[in-house]
Amino acid sequence: MPPASLSSGRLAAFASPSIALAAMGLPLVIYLPTFYSTEVGLPLAAVGLAFLVVRLLDIGLDPILGALMDRTRSRWGRFRPWLALGAPILTISAGALFIPPEGASFAYLVAALLATYLGYSICYLAQLSWGAALSADYNTRSKIFAWWQGANLSGVILVLAIPALLPAARNDPAFAVHAMAGFILATLPLGALLALALVREPPAPPVLGRPRVGPQAYIRLLLKPTIRRLLATDLLIGAAVGMNGALFFFYFLTVKQFAMADVTLLLFANMIGSLCGTPIWGWLTSRIGKHRAAAVAFAGYAVSLAVIDIMPAGVVALGALILFLAGLTLSAGPFLLRSMMADAGDEDRLEDGVDRTGLLSALFSGTNKLGSALAPGVTFIALQAFGFDPTAAVQPDQALLGLRLLYVWSPLILGIGCALMILKHTLTPARHAEIQQALAVKDALALQQPGAG
Repeated sequence: MPPASLSSGRLAAFASPSIALAAMGLPLVIYLPTFYSTEVGLPLAAVGLAFLVVRLLDIGLDPILGALMDRTRSRWGRFRPWLALGAPILTISAGALFIPPEGASFAYLVAALLATYLGYSICYLAQLSWGAALSADYNTRSKIFAWWQGANLSGVILVLAIPALLPAARNDPAFAVHAMAGFILATLPLGALLALALVREPPAPPVLGRPRVGPQAYIRLLLKPTIRRLLATDLLIGAAVGMNGALFFFYFLTVKQFAMADVTLLLFANMIGSLCGTPIWGWLTSRIGKHRAAAVAFAGYAVSLAVIDIMPAGVVALGALILFLAGLTLSAGPFLLRSMMADAGDEDRLEDGVDRTGLLSALFSGTNKLGSALAPGVTFIALQAFGFDPTAAVQPDQALLGLRLLYVWSPLILGIGCALMILKHTLTPARHAEIQQALAVKDALALQQPGAG
């Protein structure tokens, strides 16, 4: 599909499934474990075990799905059929998970989680890979993933707003979970239908080799310098932001002494800032390139944390403004790194003759899931070592210092490190243009060979 055909309407349609996919991530991590232990009545340890085991299995599934998507050939494309398959699986399984029958067992929870994560992985990988394949143009890819990121942030903001907008959800956890389920079950099929109906997938490029399903292809990609740098940056900046997310309420309640309602307001300001920042980074990318724009964003993220640490305690208006400005830096990483991932896929195809877009998407999905799984666990263990007690009305000075080190200074160092790391990214706009020219020649020759394609 040429860049000219990617109008704002088509890009919005392509991104629309991300609203439900992103909205689902929050209750899966925050609300559902508590819901199954308190409302459904399953033992807390059993609920924790179910979520942990299924999550680990889910991470291992991604490279298999990605490689299978790369091998898919159909009149509808490689990735669209997988979205068409995954959307109904996810809709049905999410309904079962969010609205369980009375007396649901441990086995029921495990089965619902397995089906939900399977459907989620299929939809997420299919859409991410489809976005990478929509255009080979350097700047157009940034625009595609900017829309993708905007839809993700919109989904998170909307699902966060449900407990605030529905009075019954504030005091009834079961009602809140069911209301979130209603939002997800309404937006997921609609988003998938819009994307499938309104956005075509370009034909797959000619294939000179044959994609392999197995650890060798996965490891081969991991060892490539460009891809390795992008994955490391994605993992580290994701871990930094994950630490902020895990400690957000603790930090602003105890260190900055805001009331709970005000902390919720600060969170919304931060998320709105992230949504507003998306077009800014897209604009900057067209001026200075993706890797430099990402470096500016990561450095800005580090500076924003330092400002947060010195801002006055308890001043709501100033805090909301600072958190909004800090949020402007947060949206760059997810969409710029995934846009650069698509460019790295072109470099890989030039070297090896095989398009591994699906497998690359699986690699980035893996770093995202690994970071989201590790950040809370490691952070809470370290925080406890500093003597922090979440049930105590007053925290010792050592605990407050530990909270500052973990919320501000550790992510700040990671942000600076990511800025320096991504500045060394060698796949510049000029280099990508050279790769595209070489691929055009290679593809033309491949199409002339008998049996190629």
